[in-house]
Amino acid sequence: MYLVSPNFSDLMAPNVEFKTFPDGDSYVRMNDISKCQGEDVVLFHRLYPKQNTAIFNTIQMLHTLKRVGARTTLVAPYLPYSRQDKTFLMGESLSAQVLCKLFNDFGTVRLVTLDCHFLKKEGESEYANLKIQNISANKLLVEHARKLVGLEQLEVISPDQGANYLVSEFGGKSMSKSRGEYEHAMGPQGEEAYRTVQKVEREFDVATKNVLIIDDMISTGGTMIKAVENLRKGGAKKVICAATHGFFLNGSLDKLRKISDKVFTTNSIPNEAAEVDMMPLLKAAAPNPASSSVQP
Repeated sequence: MYLVSPNFSDLMAPNVEFKTFPDGDSYVRMNDISKCQGEDVVLFHRLYPKQNTAIFNTIQMLHTLKRVGARTTLVAPYLPYSRQDKTFLMGESLSAQVLCKLFNDFGTVRLVTLDCHFLKKEGESEYANLKIQNISANKLLVEHARKLVGLEQLEVISPDQGANYLVSEFGGKSMSKSRGEYEHAMGPQGEEAYRTVQKVEREFDVATKNVLIIDDMISTGGTMIKAVENLRKGGAKKVICAATHGFFLNGSLDKLRKISDKVFTTNSIPNEAAEVDMMPLLKAAAPNPASSSVQP
């Protein structure tokens, strides 16, 4: 059956209950748990925003399902900590590995997600003993952009080599990016660590062309902003920015809108630029098991 958390309530009717106790502890109740005993279950749950709370809610739900012998496919469009799959300094945590191991240990038979940052390819993979089906939204993003430019030709590129798989079937052109060393600054959540994008370069001509830049995510917007500036200097006619996941931290959406012709993402993370519906991709990858009593 389909189980839907409140974090997915803008897209599907939830049948899982979340509450917060006065001391901040999380309460989870799965009202249809009696129907899940020994069954195949698909759990729809967003892990962002407030990812640490959302992750613990996931563990609570998975543990409850495991106790009744359910076989759970977790559908989480954005996977937090996916940028922490390798270490740069001694003593750093491999947080992506920690998270995937947790999901596996608590009974997830498969994770379905969109454009996972560390996988760099679409299809079935395994990481920390967790089976992952990574789906790409690239075709949906390109299709949406083509509607914006009409019959005019569209050049599809990625802002760096890491996102090349998103554009490989559309010409495969990628810019190159260089980052600085880690810097630290105080932010709303305390000390923040980040690596600034120093420059984004390209070795192909964009003069008079309509250009679509696709990345897996737009976070602080540093990469995309540098890419747009480079394309503008190169004489691009129109510049459209697209990503699967839109965070738009530090006012980056407004910054991008000022220098580009259009900015849009999927609705994997709720944001005001979310114009592409991811649900057809997710439901195709995780169809409702035959025993479902909840309609998608």
